[in-house]
Amino acid sequence: MRQIPVDTSAATVMVAKNPQPKVRDRRTGEIATDADTGGKLMTVDVMFAANDEVEILSITVPETGISGELAMGTPVALTGLIARPWENEFNGQKRHGIAFRAVAVTSLAVGASKPKAA
Repeated sequence: MRQIPVDTSAATVMVAKNPQPKVRDRRTGEIATDADTGGKLMTVDVMFAANDEVEILSITVPETGISGELAMGTPVALTGLIARPWENEFNGQKRHGIAFRAVAVTSLAVGASKPKAA
């Protein structure tokens, strides 16, 4: 499947919704896992602002790729962000869209990864 790298260097990215486990099957509640590593996948909704436009993107990321406190409004860096077009047909209806996946989502909040002084 085609994967398109996304340049985030000129974008402002902030958490729009706290990380949630990615659900593979809504009927059973089964959590999605990475096909290669078997690790749990998470979804992080972010506000992506670039070129005078703002969009909310849902990013899939491995649980191990989430670092720092990712509360709503936290500025973040997206490492290895790719866009993957998809299309499927269900009950005779065609659907399509773009799925986003990143290797990591890292908090850029001041002091997020620094130890606090005593």
